[in-house]
Amino acid sequence: MLGPEILSRLFAAHAAGLTLYASQWLERAAAEDVVHDVFLHLMDQDREPASAKAWLYRSVRNAAVSAIRSQSRRRTHEKSAATTRPDWFVPGDDDAIDAAQAQQVLEALEKDQGEIVTLRIWAQMSFKEIAAIADLPLSTVFDRYRTALDEIKRKLESPCPMNKT
Repeated sequence: MLGPEILSRLFAAHAAGLTLYASQWLERAAAEDVVHDVFLHLMDQDREPASAKAWLYRSVRNAAVSAIRSQSRRRTHEKSAATTRPDWFVPGDDDAIDAAQAQQVLEALEKDQGEIVTLRIWAQMSFKEIAAIADLPLSTVFDRYRTALDEIKRKLESPCPMNKT
């Protein structure tokens, strides 16, 4: 394992350039993460590489390329999951509301309201449990839930629910 003095010297000498190099492929924050990961990997080495500078740049390049591939796979997976996910509402013959319309209304809620409604109805969580998950006061969770239900009702009862705000 390399000592802190070697790592500190190499980091001071090369971190800025490595981050700039990784930024050719990645956004700034991701480039910084790649550089930090490479230094963590370097720390696990038994001894300093013969050409530490070349080792660092090669490792950052490899890690950046891997990160790009990972991001691409994740985007492909997310797109696939978004198009193949099951509907939240399953329509029934005797339903008083249209399932697709209800799903659109739920998705149109503010993010925090949609989260609270989902946790309350589909996860069957108590307001206390939701407050702990969302890190919100219990009264805020209840108010947002009630506001979300009012919004859902208003949109489902209007003639063209997605055109109203």
